[in-house]
Amino acid sequence: MPKISNKGIKMPESPIRKLVPYAEEAHKQGKTVYYLNIGQPDIKTPDIALDAVKTHSLDILAYSRSEGSEAYREKIANYYKRNDINVTHSDIIVTTGGSEALLFAFGSIMDEDDEIIIPEPFYANYNGFSTASSVNVVPVISKIENNFALPPIEEFEKLITPKTKAILICNPGNPTGYLYSKAEIKQLAAIVKKHDLFLIADEVYREFVYDGVAHYSILQEPGLEEHAIIIDSVSKRYSMCGARIGYLVSKNKEFIKTALKFAQARLSPPTLAQIASEAALDTPQSYFDDVKEEYVKRRNILIEALEKIEGVKVAKPNGAFYCIAELPVKNSDDFAKWLLESFDFNNNTVMVAPAAGFYSTKGVGLNQIRIAYVLNEASLRTSVEILKEALKVYKD
Repeated sequence: MPKISNKGIKMPESPIRKLVPYAEEAHKQGKTVYYLNIGQPDIKTPDIALDAVKTHSLDILAYSRSEGSEAYREKIANYYKRNDINVTHSDIIVTTGGSEALLFAFGSIMDEDDEIIIPEPFYANYNGFSTASSVNVVPVISKIENNFALPPIEEFEKLITPKTKAILICNPGNPTGYLYSKAEIKQLAAIVKKHDLFLIADEVYREFVYDGVAHYSILQEPGLEEHAIIIDSVSKRYSMCGARIGYLVSKNKEFIKTALKFAQARLSPPTLAQIASEAALDTPQSYFDDVKEEYVKRRNILIEALEKIEGVKVAKPNGAFYCIAELPVKNSDDFAKWLLESFDFNNNTVMVAPAAGFYSTKGVGLNQIRIAYVLNEASLRTSVEILKEALKVYKD
């Protein structure tokens, strides 16, 4: 019998999606499942983006340029300028989602067995992208006790070896919702310049920052021009997860030239999705103001309710729309399955994402879950009530 590759065997399951069969079975049993596990916003996609696809005048749905259409990239560059990030269209490659942007970045800067340092917990698919690229994640642990702030920079320094090629952050963070400060970005900038590394920042949640704190991009930091790589996406910004459009942004010309070869190998990003995404750039600021206000309400409802549950510890996010909660259980993976298989409260249950899959270090985060507050206020209140009742009866 033909054998599967070692890389395929090592490829991790998604902690977000692996519980789907259990949720489907719960539905078959007549339960209502509240989905707190996945970052699919319930916010309406801007009409301007949907209308652009409905009214397009194309006769042939042709390939676009491998780096994305020039007109679209020029509009993206203007978007960045409005956010005090000074780039041109030639610094941008349009990708098939932020996921492809990350794969292109990994492929362009790292060879087999090279290393990338990432503060954990981190977006679970970073583990998958590293496996697919045959590179090694070197984790540096951030802790719920200090809200998942940047670990001491000395901890990064200890981990740097001749194989280290980059540091990767998500800002604001998935799964923690932590927003790195300007001072923390400057610390990272200093260390990547000292050791001649790349600094990759996944900034897909840039618009979603709260409590009057501003987002500070790595491309706003002077002197990082040759080191900085931004990963970006329309998925969460415009509630367009299904468009599968992302960006790779860097002022390092050699990096962009190299990444373009990967882009050429997959031909081009999807044409209709680029049309929608280009139109979305004209979304008025009022849309984002309303969305931010909604997420702040949801965050406050969720955090306040979780803090009232005995034995639960939660970090307060000030960006994105996720939080990490520590539960009085030994294994949140078992707990998450039990919620779907064996528990209901008034015929309702919840689906959560076990947090161990957001770590690279084995045995860490076993009693934590990630919650995405992408449900309306009433559903969030009901979800936390279900979680509270479940914890009363759950036995490890």
